[in-house]
Amino acid sequence: MSTPEHLLPPPPACPCVILIGMAGAGKSTVGMALAQSLGWAFMDSDYLMEALYADRLQAVTDALSKEAFLDLEAVMLGSIRVQRTVIATGGSAVYRPQAMAHLASLGPVVFLDVPLETIEERIARNPDRGLAIAPGQTLADIFYEREALYSHYATLRCDARQKTPQQCARWIAAHLPPLPGQPAA
Repeated sequence: MSTPEHLLPPPPACPCVILIGMAGAGKSTVGMALAQSLGWAFMDSDYLMEALYADRLQAVTDALSKEAFLDLEAVMLGSIRVQRTVIATGGSAVYRPQAMAHLASLGPVVFLDVPLETIEERIARNPDRGLAIAPGQTLADIFYEREALYSHYATLRCDARQKTPQQCARWIAAHLPPLPGQPAA
């Protein structure tokens, strides 16, 4: 059986770039800028969760226990099969090793490191952003809990405290390992 002429052969394998960090770190904004600079697609896993469940992320997190949400998120992250895509993950992606192993298999993992004070300010401006937080936990609790996990899983750490999203995207692009199909930085 022959292949229809309108189907293109798959491109050579090309990794993704995965962004991790707290809610409010700027993963989506930086990710869109990075994807544009690389000429790649952009995917936000929080939006993917919203599309899968046809509801706001906060409504999904409110309907489930923290552990159930983290398990659901891990299954969704483990199902991602893309190339040449910058993926902004939910801040809680790092809680499930199997999800992070899958994401790391897709390409370099970049930690957008932003101080707690900035995260608090940004979340206060957008309180419906959807946080996986257990009853009794504070934003500071999850910030410090996740900080070690972000550092553990990161291939690169971008200190974003004094950088605009565009500066972060340029810094990341300049510090990525050589990627197939991309000109050298």
